Amino acid sequence: MEKKTNKLREQPVNCPSCHSVLKVARLACDHCGTAVEGDFPLPLLSCLDVEDQAFVVSFIRSSGSLKEMAQKYGVSYPTVRNKLDALIEKLRALDALNESKGAEGE
Repeated sequence: MEKKTNKLREQPVNCPSCHSVLKVARLACDHCGTAVEGDFPLPLLSCLDVEDQAFVVSFIRSSGSLKEMAQKYGVSYPTVRNKLDALIEKLRALDALNESKGAEGE
């Protein structure tokens, strides 16, 4: 799939030192300065790389039409289907990882 340049910095998902999954520790409001600190897991879609996130957004904008996605990316329908299947597997693996980490914390 074609990689589009993203003007925003990619959010790190893994620790650059030990490669463990990062968590959100602080949320802040630029408008009023309020901050909330805690231990928040990253949202599932944030755990995907930028290319996969862009694919999800394009998929939703195309109302889930794989035919339209194939035209947009200039690839065949089976290529888009394979990309979607791979993405589904990534999400399942992330769900399983999150569930196992949740069970450890109990």
